[in-house]
Amino acid sequence: MAALSIHTFVQGLAETKAGGNSDNFFDFTNPENAARRSNLELYLQEMVLREPTVLLLGEAPGFRGMRVTGVPFTNTAILDVGSNHFGLFGPGKGYMVPPGTVLAAEPTATVMWKVLEELDFLPLLWSAYPLHPHLPNRHLSNRTPTAAEAIAGQHFWLDLTRLFAITSVVAVGNVAYRGILATGRSVPKVRHPAHGGKEGFRSGLRELLEAGIAVNPDGKEPRPNVVRSLT
Repeated sequence: MAALSIHTFVQGLAETKAGGNSDNFFDFTNPENAARRSNLELYLQEMVLREPTVLLLGEAPGFRGMRVTGVPFTNTAILDVGSNHFGLFGPGKGYMVPPGTVLAAEPTATVMWKVLEELDFLPLLWSAYPLHPHLPNRHLSNRTPTAAEAIAGQHFWLDLTRLFAITSVVAVGNVAYRGILATGRSVPKVRHPAHGGKEGFRSGLRELLEAGIAVNPDGKEPRPNVVRSLT
């Protein structure tokens, strides 16, 4: 494929047309989305420096989480305070909270980072459907992405596996798992941390780490010459 950069990845995401009952919170129609695009680029740049080899693929952004911040599995409190020990977030990192946003927790994001801290494990995070699916006429709500939406989001996480030389993909929940299976790949699955799934998520991830997560996302040898341009 042509050389992929973080900037072109984010621009491509911003140019993606959202389907019905779904919002693209990176697009160019809302000036506040510029902060979200900037936040996502910053997160991905920080992760390039950390050279992750594992991608945890969740379901979709929530209206209290990535829909506001632009960063996978985060909320405004995490960006502002930096409630994890990986040095990714917090004061001085350059993340921007959109004006008028109330700092708030988002349960799934909070559980995700707490477990990753406990396991001292920093994977790349993303979602099977990277836009925000909501209930009809209720933009401040969440709904489960459809199979078609998960398929529409495939090329974004596949691009990330190439950009970061990911060697293992782990599905977080059934939506991501089915979306990955649709590409002809077979990957491990762990319990989604939402709705009381913290213990199952933690134990499943711990078991994979102890076994040595080694499932390649495309069944081929890792790519030796991945372009990681940040411009």
